[in-house]
Amino acid sequence: MSVIRRRVLTVLAAAPLCLSSLSPLQAQTVPTVAAASDLKFAIEEVAARFEQETGTRLRLVFGSSGNFKTQILQDAPFHLFMSADESFVHQLADAGKTEDRGRAYAVGRIGILVPPGSPLKADGEFKDLAAALKDGRLQKFAIANPEHAPYGARAKEALQHAGLWDAIQGKLVLGENISQAAQFATSGSAQGGVIAYSLALAPAMKNLGSFALVPESWHRPLKQRMVLVKGAPPAARAFYQYLSSPGAQEVMVRYGFAMPKE
Repeated sequence: MSVIRRRVLTVLAAAPLCLSSLSPLQAQTVPTVAAASDLKFAIEEVAARFEQETGTRLRLVFGSSGNFKTQILQDAPFHLFMSADESFVHQLADAGKTEDRGRAYAVGRIGILVPPGSPLKADGEFKDLAAALKDGRLQKFAIANPEHAPYGARAKEALQHAGLWDAIQGKLVLGENISQAAQFATSGSAQGGVIAYSLALAPAMKNLGSFALVPESWHRPLKQRMVLVKGAPPAARAFYQYLSSPGAQEVMVRYGFAMPKE
């Protein structure tokens, strides 16, 4: 495996991830953003622009939205939650943990990624995946854990739509989040996987495999929502507003996200 490839996979797998290296004292005062792992590359770029323009530092932590929801319910020290599934934000609001019900910031997409040398083809309608299940080519296939990762839940729905869920379950390698699923799909741990479009579009991923979008109609929409946790400091509020700016939205669109209509 090349040095560049190892670095990319390390970046995808690492969590928590911080935009800046912070001392323990700084970590207590710097606003912390808990962001779904599909946002890894896009939000790092947006946050870097925000830091450059405002001089305000941020701490970015990436992981599965379901796990973040549970941690915030247990009073984890997060200030802004960027979920890959709006239902988690609504649950936190109903529990009185957030300032309001937040706002939608993006709609995500999923697709199949196949690494170089895999016997699979990047076919968004899973026709080759179905054939590979029958002819024995498929040994391992990666998705995020559908129990707490929204992108994993949508991958399950798409595989169910294609009639493959029951047959493929014994072949699945489950990532803790969608970034780890992408790591499995490109590292040799699996022969491919369903990952976020936003990760596939990242420059660091462009040489790690072929990608094809899954039809949107094959799964529930990935309506992504963000919200301020109660007691969020002014800097977190400023970044929350900045995420709706034209510059931030331009970055999000470049990484394959659609802008919400609300």
